[in-house]
Amino acid sequence: MTNVPNASFKQQLLTQRAAVVEQLSALRGGQVGRAEASAEHFSETQDSRAQVNTARELEFALDEHESAELAAINAALSRIEAGTFGQCTDCGVQIPDARLHAAPEAPRCIACQTEFERNHGGSVN
Repeated sequence: MTNVPNASFKQQLLTQRAAVVEQLSALRGGQVGRAEASAEHFSETQDSRAQVNTARELEFALDEHESAELAAINAALSRIEAGTFGQCTDCGVQIPDARLHAAPEAPRCIACQTEFERNHGGSVN
């Protein structure tokens, strides 16, 4: 890849990173305590405790997802700096531009990503 496309991808990744950092701040800041605050408005019934626990689990899952996305973005930015952006981290082939435009944080080509998901039971770009 040339430096011109990398500059475009870098800007896209920096924009994504700023959005994810903002979302994480919101989750870890005022919104994380919302479950505890709303517990005060419920009577101490089993249903209200279940609602609070469900809200907490959702907040933690969102935080985990956003943290993983931030790590993937930072890894992609590191690959740009290292000059390896756009190369599959598993097999070394060039990742198609269409994939990079759709998911610039993607570390793998489609074939390697499919194999990764098959072996690890999920999607991690």
